[in-house]
Amino acid sequence: MGNEDEVNCELTDAKEWIECMAFDPKGKMLAVGSHDNNIYIYDILRNDFKLKGTLKAHNSYIMALDWSKDGTYIRSNCGAYELLFFTIDDCKQDPSGRSNTVDTSWATSTCKFQWNTQGIYPSGTDGTHINSVSGDYTGRLLATGDDYGLVNLFNDPCIKGKPRSYRGHSEHVTKVLFA
Repeated sequence: MGNEDEVNCELTDAKEWIECMAFDPKGKMLAVGSHDNNIYIYDILRNDFKLKGTLKAHNSYIMALDWSKDGTYIRSNCGAYELLFFTIDDCKQDPSGRSNTVDTSWATSTCKFQWNTQGIYPSGTDGTHINSVSGDYTGRLLATGDDYGLVNLFNDPCIKGKPRSYRGHSEHVTKVLFA
């Protein structure tokens, strides 16, 4: 057990603050999404956190990212409402990622702009009031946190649907996550 004040590793590649991070399903890599519009991929196998590559293509800050179950793809959302796909082997954007990943199984579901989340937005809204999305590990449920203090539960996929809404917060729900 180390000292809680002890720094084990300091990652200094991002030029702005970090919005999201996720380990790949095999525990070999870490993806770090930054407000500098990039995703940094680190090799953590030997615990040295060596930079494997930088995923560059977004026009705004990275707000969410998901690994494919096999660790070969990342899909990500940014503040410009883009949904982009990247191949991890070469750390490049796959411009045909929407088509190439149709049969891909995703380890997580945190991107709020994707095919299976299109029904989470009430009509007449622009999507900014949904702060966070999380899919459960069975692939049957989606939870959202919103600006109205609600945690909403939807079927996954949610093309059209009414949520079960749970109130308990007096302000914005900034993050939801299934345990």
